[in-house]
Amino acid sequence: MSSIEIAPENLPEEAHPNHGKTTAGWVTNIGLIVAALVAAVGIAFPIWPVVWVGVGLAVVALAAGAALRALGHGQPLQ
Repeated sequence: MSSIEIAPENLPEEAHPNHGKTTAGWVTNIGLIVAALVAAVGIAFPIWPVVWVGVGLAVVALAAGAALRALGHGQPLQ
């Protein structure tokens, strides 16, 4: 058991009720998983164009997540 006590003013803010389960979050995560798999296949079988396609998919996934969050489909900024 820990002997450390945290003062109430040092506690983190309450989490949002959606816990990050948003459209922007899902699109970003699934896109990054697909990008990682494509890049991994390109690295496993040294096919460098496939690696760069994976990198490009990662950039597209991040941009899509940012765009969806800006459109209001993500975790609200406070």
